[in-house]
Amino acid sequence: MARPVASLPKAHLHLHFTGAMRHSTLVELAGEHGVHLPDALVRDWPPTLWATDQRGWFRFQRLYDVARSVLRTERDVRRLLREAAEDERADGSGWLEIQVDPTGYERRLGGLTATVELILDAAAQAERATGVGIAVIIGANRTRHPLDAKTLARLAGQYAGSGVVGFGLSNDERRGFADDFAGAFRIARRAGLLAVPHGGELAGPESVRACLDRLGADRVGHGIRATDDPALIGRAAAAGVTFEVCPTSNVALGVASDPADVPLRRLLDADVAVALGADDPLLFGDRLARQYEIARDVHGLPDEALAELARCSIRGSAAPDDVRKRLLAGIDAWLALPSDPARATNSLSARTPGPPGD
Repeated sequence: MARPVASLPKAHLHLHFTGAMRHSTLVELAGEHGVHLPDALVRDWPPTLWATDQRGWFRFQRLYDVARSVLRTERDVRRLLREAAEDERADGSGWLEIQVDPTGYERRLGGLTATVELILDAAAQAERATGVGIAVIIGANRTRHPLDAKTLARLAGQYAGSGVVGFGLSNDERRGFADDFAGAFRIARRAGLLAVPHGGELAGPESVRACLDRLGADRVGHGIRATDDPALIGRAAAAGVTFEVCPTSNVALGVASDPADVPLRRLLDADVAVALGADDPLLFGDRLARQYEIARDVHGLPDEALAELARCSIRGSAAPDDVRKRLLAGIDAWLALPSDPARATNSLSARTPGPPGD
């Protein structure tokens, strides 16, 4: 029998800030702050989404914005990051790179700089409490002016080496083009940050190509539409670019018709480095371990292939060397365990010490 994927050490490279919130926390904070939640975020959760047209994407974004509005205090931010770290630990993730656009929170949290510093401090606090390493990616919004992205890139650069490890670009690819944001990514790269834009989700392979050519992407968020162009995925594989593939998200947003339609095997067969991600569990329902279960149950990947996916997530991360070595050694130990789930879980529990205070 297969080993439990929640015991497989891994890194999580594609998780958005508000989207990391637990549903129960969303409901509780909404009650505390007097925020009315639509039925799609309460009785009908997880919501039915379809973002392949403009109207569907607008509905998805509106629900995300409503969810974000419940984060109003320092305590809320600290709670979100602590619970996210706990959920990561439960799913076997030892390193998390969480992406946030601080402009969505600055009005309530005292400005851009204050927001970033609070998130970094809360991330460090959550790391100490759970043992899960946490870094921050500051992300710009494709639907805002490119000058706003340059402001965020400069802000991210100020905290390079102090918890910020990358600069991203998200939201609807069909409305903001990579060329417009090339200047912001040059600023970020000069600061030593990873370039981690989204591409190839709602738009085709040309979106991924632009991420590589114009933004110098080290990783591409999603990237699955690159499989429409075999030459492009060959180029990405040769360059060692990691694709952050999010199966549950792809299906929920209508990018893939079902989990089997996510082109995971095509990417792997082309030797593309793939790191699985959960994207926005608050809206899609599934967290990181479930993405590995889909890879196993739907795409037929054996444990050795799951282990390689986990290795790719670590190699594509900004985790420090000691964290990388520990997690990679843990993957080898996972493969060395017997494949009976109960025995594997017991053995891992015995071998893996908990964080301080556990």
